Amino acid sequence: MTVRAATSADLPVLQDIERAAGEPFRIFGMPEIADDEPPALGLLERFRKAGHAWVADDAAGRPVAYLIGELLDGAFHIEQVSVHPDAAHQGVGRTLITYAAERARRQGLTGLTLTTFAEVPWNAPYYERLGFRVLGERELTPGLRRIRAAEAEHGLDRWPRVCMYLAAKPLGLHT
Repeated sequence: MTVRAATSADLPVLQDIERAAGEPFRIFGMPEIADDEPPALGLLERFRKAGHAWVADDAAGRPVAYLIGELLDGAFHIEQVSVHPDAAHQGVGRTLITYAAERARRQGLTGLTLTTFAEVPWNAPYYERLGFRVLGERELTPGLRRIRAAEAEHGLDRWPRVCMYLAAKPLGLHT
């Protein structure tokens, strides 16, 4: 598996990955999440141009996962990390997150942040296994508060959500 910067040509494939990765939410009783549209091409292009969009390619050189994010309050905020179900449970998401963590560390950022569903097994529990911790309300930065408010407006608070943080460390993620 190779991690590389996303290209403009990859962006429609990232939308396909997002649609496929959303399907398991249907089984978990969250059809609205499964039916949610993937990020628009223009938004994906903004992340790409900023140097904050990476893909993981399979052995044939096809993208099977992606990660997009942005600088936020001294950390790198993971906006989205999605793995195609055909590539799930192979360490692809972990590889992308490790890549983002290493980049954040080299850039002198404090670490990684993200927001996610608290009770979905491949969300908060997965990130906790990677070493992320749930942030308390008093630990939320202004940027994380803005993101959570936007998520609430989008209706994501129908299900419990949390903000999480992983400190940038030279050795990468925990096992």
